Formats: sequence, structure tokens, C-alpha cells
Amino acid sequence: MESTKQQANTMFLENVSRYSFDETFEKLSEKILSIGNWKIQHIHDMQETLRKNGKEVLPIKVIELCSPKYSGRILERDAERLYSSLLPCRISIYQTSDGVTHISRMNSAAMAAQIGGLVEEVMSEAFAEIEKTITEI
Repeated sequence: MESTKQQANTMFLENVSRYSFDETFEKLSEKILSIGNWKIQHIHDMQETLRKNGKEVLPIKVIELCSPKYSGRILERDAERLYSSLLPCRISIYQTSDGVTHISRMNSAAMAAQIGGLVEEVMSEAFAEIEKTITEI
């Protein structure tokens, strides 16, 4: 069981935000859009979605983001389209019961390293760019 948890910890990353939930969401969204080549495709307000279905949870939003600069390099080739389920990238912002806001995401560089080739190259570059943005928040 412990090895499974350790593997999950290498495949997913989490940071504590120094800001409130709403501030983290706003600042991260602004930073993503300021990079220039990244677009926010959709925002999933999971708290609202679940509320509509009779379930109360703490605040959580999932941001789907995409950079045509990166995704285009993978999606333009038939051999790499298999990995389209890794796209768009997702970042989750959520609050825990102690009031702390967290930012989590898949470690796409580690995932891509298992694939190799063009996918590893592209996803590692994209991952580094987004990680820099998250670190600033």
C-alpha cells in the first residue's frame, strides 16, 4: 500500500498557496493568461456542480488550460494523438477543512518521461513553464 501512495506522490504535485481560495484562483488565472501562449479553456467549479446535485464540499475549481504552441506539436502527428487524453492540462485549486488553499496538478513531466520522444520533450517544456507560474503564486 505504501509503495502505491509513494507512486501517486510522484505523479501528482501539490503546493500550499499563501493566498485565500478566491485570491489564488484569480492570481493563477491572471498569471496563466499573461504568459501569452496559454489559454484557459474551461473552469470546472466542482463545489457548485456538486451543490446542484445535493452534495456539499469545500471550494474546489479545476482549470483546464492549453497552449497551442505545445499541444499542436503533439496533436499534429498521428503517432502521438494517442496521448491526447493528457490534454488539456489541468490545475486544481481547493480548500481543505483547515482553511488552507492548495494547488495540485499531475506531474506531466514524470508521466511524459515514461512515454519518451516528442511527448516527453513537449510536455516537459510545457510543465516547466506552468510550474514557474505556480511557484510565483
